[in-house]
Amino acid sequence: MTRSWGVLGGGMLGMTLARELRKQGFEVTLCEAAPEIGGLAGAWQLGDVVWDRHYHVTLLSDSALRGLLAELGLEREIRWTETRTGFYSDGRLHSMSNSWEFVRFPPLGLLDKARLAFTILYASRITDGRELEDVSAEAWLTRLSGRRTFEKIWRPLLRSKLGDNAGIASAAFIWATIRRMYAARREGLKKEMFGYVPGGYARILERFQQSLLADGVTIKLSAAACQVRREPDGGFEVRLANGAAERFERVVLTMPGCVAARLCGDLPEAERAAWNAVRYQGIVCASVLLKKPLAGFYVTNITDAGLPFTGVIEMSALVDRAQFGGHSLVYLPRYLPSDHAAFGLPDQEWRAMFMAGLRRMYPAFEEDDVAAFRISRARRVFAIPSLHYSRNLPASRTSAPGLYILNSSHIVNGTLNVNETIELARRGARMLTAECA
Repeated sequence: MTRSWGVLGGGMLGMTLARELRKQGFEVTLCEAAPEIGGLAGAWQLGDVVWDRHYHVTLLSDSALRGLLAELGLEREIRWTETRTGFYSDGRLHSMSNSWEFVRFPPLGLLDKARLAFTILYASRITDGRELEDVSAEAWLTRLSGRRTFEKIWRPLLRSKLGDNAGIASAAFIWATIRRMYAARREGLKKEMFGYVPGGYARILERFQQSLLADGVTIKLSAAACQVRREPDGGFEVRLANGAAERFERVVLTMPGCVAARLCGDLPEAERAAWNAVRYQGIVCASVLLKKPLAGFYVTNITDAGLPFTGVIEMSALVDRAQFGGHSLVYLPRYLPSDHAAFGLPDQEWRAMFMAGLRRMYPAFEEDDVAAFRISRARRVFAIPSLHYSRNLPASRTSAPGLYILNSSHIVNGTLNVNETIELARRGARMLTAECA
């Protein structure tokens, strides 16, 4: 077991960790439960189209992601597009894609708009969000934007992402969201410039997997771990659901904390309880292939109540429709707590609800326009950024020497996206290799 690492979880975090550890000369084995790599960044078949299972976008400011794409020979292929943003408020669609449209935005008065603009500018100037963990998002946004703007804009947006968990979210969550989107506009010279790689993440992941194999990383697919056990010699045995067992000098688990705690039964009860206490938000997301576009907004934020989805992402407003065989691709996300009963609803019920929602928002929409429809469910997408989050978050170094848990919950005061995931993996790899020195 000389200088060997087992990386459990083959999403972008695990793949990047494996890459960085291999660069340092370690023997690395990457184990992924699914039959393909990618995790939440994975692709799937939708009708005749292969594209991302969940919506992803590249910002001009995404230096870590763009750096990885450059290493994979794909950065020069990114296609950049100026996109538009919509709001569905008071039963109507509104464009809010430039300063003039912001001034004309009907749901808010001039003073409300001024305070909203101040909030965004003020948040964009904050460089460290840790102090914001001590104040609720509601209290902070109400103080800066006013009660009317909070009720009309911020509360619906918070609930669209966090649902009932919006009440426990800290101000650091909304600060991180504003900061990322403001950076996109700043880097785009005040235009909303987003990018994509032709072929989507299916192509990125294929190239990434090829690169890992070429570098000497061992990749095991359909290799779900069911137990991680410390051995008398100080190494670790990883038992797989298929009956096989792997042995490593060190192991890092990249799955959600509650899953990792279940696998690592030798850890003290208090340590596993701390991981089980991390609360997650999940998603039910429909991918809808349409024969014609909806409204041409990349993102439509929804502030009205009663719709079954929490936003509309019209990917074909960003991506050339030729990538989708001439069709339009729309994502309809619904964020839910990880234990919500609605995860168990059959696909046909979700489809009926989502179709009704589209008819309400877009009167010209007809269900005959749907060329393909598919539902994705993921119960643990991101950890709820609650008050005092970083103080309560377990460290990635466990009490068992050589055993680490590093996952998306360690994206502290940030937003879950591929760029931040890569940054986390690189920080984690530096920590792991330093402890091996």
